[in-house]
Order: sequence, then structure tokens, then C-alpha cells
Amino acid sequence: MNTEQTLGIAHFLNQTDAVGLVLFGILIMMSLASWYLIILRLVAHWRQRRLSDDFLGQFWRASSLDEVHAHLHSQGAQEPFGELSLHALQAQAHHARLGQGCLEQAGSAQDYLTRTIKKSLDELVSRQENGLTVLATVGATAPFVGLFGTVWGVYHALVAIGASGSGSLDKVAGPVGEALIMTGIGLAVAIPAVMGYNWVTRSNRVLASRLDAFA
Repeated sequence: MNTEQTLGIAHFLNQTDAVGLVLFGILIMMSLASWYLIILRLVAHWRQRRLSDDFLGQFWRASSLDEVHAHLHSQGAQEPFGELSLHALQAQAHHARLGQGCLEQAGSAQDYLTRTIKKSLDELVSRQENGLTVLATVGATAPFVGLFGTVWGVYHALVAIGASGSGSLDKVAGPVGEALIMTGIGLAVAIPAVMGYNWVTRSNRVLASRLDAFA
């Protein structure tokens, strides 16, 4: 068996110490977390887009807001546009029934409705940002975790070479090149996380614009 066959990620993991294994485990967990969030958001985005289009079609075809309220009461709000509509209709009915009973309801019905819609918009947009911190953290730190693993692997490889007393090219290039695997893994973890973060951010911005226009 030649050197090219013996070197590789499996050989690197077998030869590394606890620090290298911990760093490798951290990268694997980062990758799993980012891919879980990306896939989860993809599925949620597809479902939410389909439900939103259905609701908006029913909303604009309705003969009155009472018909929309009856639909939401029976079916429930399953997407952001339905939730916004339901909160607005409930706020309108609440103010008409109780009037200015407290500071929260101060002002005209239009003022109270505007405040309710703005609050609902903020809550919906904030909820859409769940998971962005994880994706941003993985995208920013994974390359450095991989680089740390490479530096640690190169250090141990050079120490082992120095202890053996052999400084030939084949003895140096193999272990040092093998340690670069950790940098490659770090980049492979970070790139999908950054792309997922940018996609989710843009999707949230588009949704926020559509919700604001609808409101």
C-alpha cells in the first residue's frame, strides 16, 4: 500500500489527538445545524408561499371583511397574511366593543388599528428571523475552526517529523498536506451556511415588503 492510499481524512482522524477530534466534531455539528435550518426554511418557505397565495386570492375575492373574518375563524390563520388580517379584524372589533378602556386603546379606532397592525408586522418579521443567528455564526466561524485544526495538525506533524529525524519531502508533505483537510472541511461547512443566510435574509426582506404593502 503506497503513501497516497494511506493518507486521507480517516488516517488524519486516527492520528490526531483529542483537540483535533473535538474540532472535527464541532465542524460536523455546525454543518448539521446549518443544513437542518436551511432545509427547514426551504420547506417552510414553500408551504408559506403556497398558503399565502391561496389566502390572498380568497381575500380579494371576498365580498366583505365579514366574509374574510368568518373564513379565518373557521380555518384559522396559517400564514403571515392571514395572521395580520386576523389581528387587524380582531382589533377593530375589540375597539368597537370596548372603546377607549385603557391606554393601549387610546385614540381613535384608526389609531388603535394602526398600532395593532404595526405590532403584528414587527412580530411576524421578527419570527421570520429565527435561525439567522446560527447560520451567521457558522458562516463566520467555521473557516477559523478548520484553520485552527489545520494549524494544530501541522504542529503535531512537524513535531513527529522532528522526533523521527527524517526531513525528506515525502515525510513532510504528506502529513502537512493531510492537515489541510480541516481547512477544507471548515470552508465546506461555511459556504452553505453563508449562502443560506443570504437567501433567508432576502426572503424575509421580500416578505416584509409584501406584508407592509398588504397592511
